[in-house]
Amino acid sequence: MLFRVSKSHIDGVTLQIDDIDTRLIALLQKDARAPVAELARKLGLARTTVQTRIDRLVAKGAIAGFTLRRGDALAAPIRATVLVSITPRTGPEVLARLRALPHVDAVVTVSGRADLVIELSARSTQELDATLDDIAEAKGVQSSESFIHLSTKIDRRG
Repeated sequence: MLFRVSKSHIDGVTLQIDDIDTRLIALLQKDARAPVAELARKLGLARTTVQTRIDRLVAKGAIAGFTLRRGDALAAPIRATVLVSITPRTGPEVLARLRALPHVDAVVTVSGRADLVIELSARSTQELDATLDDIAEAKGVQSSESFIHLSTKIDRRG
């Protein structure tokens, strides 16, 4: 069997990656939870050989880790950020109201023209609209300004 070997330098360590490693990485990118036995079958190798290759790729830093991507059933396709100004000394009451809203993901205090930045997620525009109304109607909220997220350009959160 012929295969290509490429050398990568990761943190001063030379790592040889052949076609089998490349195919293995591609399979793991499609499904990081694929059983080793299934990967071995697809690659035509013994299960222990595939496990050894995975362990080596992880140890040498070619695979940095395995992650989870939320599926459509969990994904909230509509996200928004809301800037909120509140009347003095109403913070605890406003936070209690926001804590009760299911589509509020995070609330942070900020300096500047707004007092709070609220991160929302909803599955529909109707849910988002109702949540924005609930925020605007909360006792202590003076004003709010909403920003609907259109697309993510950079995401380093994991």
